[in-house]
Formats: sequence, C-alpha cells, structure tokens
Amino acid sequence: MTTLLNATHDPQLRSWVGSANEASDFPIQNLPFGTYSLTPQGERKIGVAIGDQVLDLRATGLTDAGDMNTLMAQSPQAMGALRAAISQGLAEGSARQGEWAGLLHRQDAVTLHLPCRIGDYTDFYTGIHHATTVGKLFRPDAPLLPNYKWVPIGYHGRASSIGVSGQQFPRPRGQTKGPNEELPLLRPSHRLDYELELGVFVGQGNALGEPVAMEEAEAHAFGLVLLNDWSARDVQAWEYQPLGPFLSKNFASTISPWIVTLEALAPFRAAFTRPEGDPQPLPYLDSPGNRQQGSLDVQLEVWLQTQAMRDAGLGPECLSQSNYRDAYWTVAQMLAHHTVNGCNLQPGDLLGTGTLSGPRPEQAGSLLELTSGGKNALTLANGETRTFLQDGDAIILRAWCEREGFTRIGFGECRGQVLPAR
Repeated sequence: MTTLLNATHDPQLRSWVGSANEASDFPIQNLPFGTYSLTPQGERKIGVAIGDQVLDLRATGLTDAGDMNTLMAQSPQAMGALRAAISQGLAEGSARQGEWAGLLHRQDAVTLHLPCRIGDYTDFYTGIHHATTVGKLFRPDAPLLPNYKWVPIGYHGRASSIGVSGQQFPRPRGQTKGPNEELPLLRPSHRLDYELELGVFVGQGNALGEPVAMEEAEAHAFGLVLLNDWSARDVQAWEYQPLGPFLSKNFASTISPWIVTLEALAPFRAAFTRPEGDPQPLPYLDSPGNRQQGSLDVQLEVWLQTQAMRDAGLGPECLSQSNYRDAYWTVAQMLAHHTVNGCNLQPGDLLGTGTLSGPRPEQAGSLLELTSGGKNALTLANGETRTFLQDGDAIILRAWCEREGFTRIGFGECRGQVLPAR
C-alpha cells in the first residue's frame, strides 16, 4: 500500500483553466477520469475533469487507450506517470496550454456516460452503524449477526441496471405481503428508499485462482465514485430470506460520472482502528499499511428535491451527513476478501461499500433509518412529509475531502429520480 504524496497534491498548484482555481469539486489536485461524448449518440471518449471543463485525454497524446477499461487495466506506476503528465500540462505556465486549450469542453455542454463497462457488481455491507440500526428494527436483542465483525459481508448485484447521474427510473414492482394480508400481491413498491454508498472501481484484475494479498490490494483499486443503491424495502422484506435481495435491488443503481483515483485521495488517509473489545481482522484481512492509513476521510451528504420543491423553484434539502471513515471494512479488505477464494476481478468491476451511516441517528444513510422503519415521518422545510420516497422525488448524493494544508477535492454529484410505476 503506497500513498506517498507528490507534486500533483501540492496545494499551491494552480491551473491555467480558471474555473479549477475557484470553488470547484475538480481542482488540478483532483483530475478524476470519466467517459463523455459531444452529442448523446456521439463517439465516446476518455475525459479528465478540470474545473467546469473536461479534457479530451487521448487527444493530448498522453495515452493510446481508447476506452476507460483499457486505461484502468494499467499498473499504478503507469497511472501515476499519466496523472503527473496531465497535472503538468494543466498547470499554470505549462507549454501545453496553447495546444490543450482546444481540447477542452464545458461539462454542461457534453453528455457524461457511465465511466466504463461494468462487468460485475458486488455490494458489500461495510457500514456498521447502518447494519446495527437496521438490525435493531428486526432483531432488537441481537442487531448484528455473529459473522459481521469477522467477515466483509457482500452479495452479487445486477450490473446492467446501473446508470450514471441523471438516471430516471419507474417505481419498481414486485411481490409484497403486508402483516395483515393473507396472500402476497404483485404491486408497485410503497417503501422505496435510497442508500448512500461509495463505489470502488477495480483497475488491474487478478488471474482466476490467485488471491490478492492485503499489501497489494489497493494496486487493484482504480478509484471511487458515489453510489446510490436504491432499495424497495417492502419487496426485500418478503423476498430476502433465505438468499438475500433480488428484485428489491436490481431495478436501478446510480453512480456519479467521475472516478476519483486513490492517488488523488492520498492526502485524506486515516488510520484504520477497531473499537476496543472488537475482534481484530484475520491475518488475510490485516496489514501494517491498512492499520496506518487504510481508512479514507470522505464527507458524504444526501439531499432530497421533491416535485413540489421544483414546481416552487426551491432547491433540494439536506437530509443527512456522514463520513466514510466510520465504515467497518476498508477498500483493501473488500478487495482481499473478494479474491481470497480465487475469484478473478476484472477492470471495470464495481464494489459497493454498503450504506454509509454515521454513529448518530441524524447521520443515517437511508430513510429506513431516518424514519425508524417508516414509523416517524420526516417533515421537510416546505411542510411536506416523507417516510419513504414518492414519485417525482430526486435524491442527490455529494461527497468531498478536505484537510488543513491541502486542497479540497470533490466527487461531483450523483442524482437520480423516481418516476411513476409503469
């Protein structure tokens, strides 16, 4: 695990792209990667976000890769050299300014796509505060199952329904059975929820049968995005035993378009520690580097904008804030555990962290927690109430990292909207 700071993290560094030097999620210290096209159906290109612009990466001549999956398969050393070259070319006083100025496009004038081809999607359950709160709703005396503090829990989800920020989807239908109903019925979900997560994109893969050791795990992680893993709670309650979620999850998941690399996040590392009395990870899930700097200090927010808010010209309202450093398992541990049985990960595979709630009730990453399972409705500033999501509701996830002495970097936004059931 190497997270050495270098010239690309210098807080004094400024770009000749003026908007990158203002209040922006994408200063020159960030340089996240994504995929864009000039028109909705146009040729897809690898882009790098800088301020309110996107740079056509291949046109710079710094890489021959024509798509993100090819780029993501490169070694951390190659990606580090590429990041340094991009940083140098975008820095104030760069000899590349005249050449590269014509390779920029406004982000709001292009179409942003999923950043890469997502072959497989695995959703973990690393948010212990979410797991505990939800567990109390169903098992008040034993909210966490015995395996939770020993093994990173996860399940395989559906990659085909993952969409990029701006995704709209109809309210899902599924079998549900109320407590006073004799038989289940097929109907639209009436307990639709969001889940505040981060997604980890795999870079370099591993061969089938060859586990990835903890010391090498982060070399296989390309970077992070915001992830909303929408959940139909009533469908899940009826279907999840004994195999877990199915139709309650596979109708839609939404991610932000820009992959923030682990190298960009290097200044925001934190020590990974367990509460006193908790078991320490088994040896295959432990390493000195993970203990010293395995956690990431990422601030997270959930915002809600209802149809009534839009009609009245009102902006979204913040529902909660939390931080990724409160997760019980790290990026390296998710990757090491996923491969310990010989599973082969591939460039573009996506690992979800699970819902990232904080230790306090107001830091919950889902409505299921904020409303105590739908028992206590939230009252919004405009007088509306919510227990679960209504048609027309849009959820916006935001995230950023900041630390004294370093430049704040952000993730952009992850926006999705619920449409009426078909």
